[in-house]
Amino acid sequence: MEFLQVFTTPEAWIALATLAMLEIVLGIDNIIFITVLVDRLPKHQQQKGRIIGLGLAMGTRILLLLSLSWMMGLVEPIFSLGDMGFSGRDLILFFGGLFLLYKASSEIKELMSGPEEEHEQATGKKSSFMMTLAQIAVIDIVFSLDSVITAVGMVKEVEIMIVAIVIAVGVMMFAAKAIGDFVTAFPSIKMLALCFLVIVGAVLVAESFEIHIPKGYIYGAMGFSLIVELFNIRMRKNHHMEACDLPEVGGHNATA
Repeated sequence: MEFLQVFTTPEAWIALATLAMLEIVLGIDNIIFITVLVDRLPKHQQQKGRIIGLGLAMGTRILLLLSLSWMMGLVEPIFSLGDMGFSGRDLILFFGGLFLLYKASSEIKELMSGPEEEHEQATGKKSSFMMTLAQIAVIDIVFSLDSVITAVGMVKEVEIMIVAIVIAVGVMMFAAKAIGDFVTAFPSIKMLALCFLVIVGAVLVAESFEIHIPKGYIYGAMGFSLIVELFNIRMRKNHHMEACDLPEVGGHNATA
């Protein structure tokens, strides 16, 4: 009953809706990373990988919320280099950013490989299900820090934070397959997503050195790039249809 009493005011519902929307936006990079990883799984395991991966993301966020006192301790400096102090949060962001840079760069290299190399990689492409989940779990911790810190800054009630996270992950689970299929179907979109992950990795490393880059700029640039690429896909599709029609027209004219 105490849990439900938190939601008896209009302010609580407004806070819940706002926070849920923010959590969905902050979860975009998480969905992209999970999409890239589960693409290496056998087809019949991919949807299962997405659901479990997002479930891990939700569990990580809720566990961090329930251990707020420990999490607040992460911002305390552990050691210093010159005038700059490094906390547990900084180390998590630094190594998480490096991991993201490495993973995204490796995927970009593979996507750009030639036909022979691509064939060799295709034969050993499929990854272990447990290894994929382990990688998702590692990066979930990094992405969860951002999400939870945002939640703590906006709302005081842990109950609202938990419900907002559950709603956000539920929406992401619903959309994950469609996003995953779309990214996989168009290599140019996948390349764009991987480049986005490189930027996110660089931002995480910068954050660990207290260099703050507003995420609104990153999401704005990514959104604009996506719109441009969608126009390009549409244009290529139209040109392909026109090219397919040309032989018929030529043949008809030749006969006439």
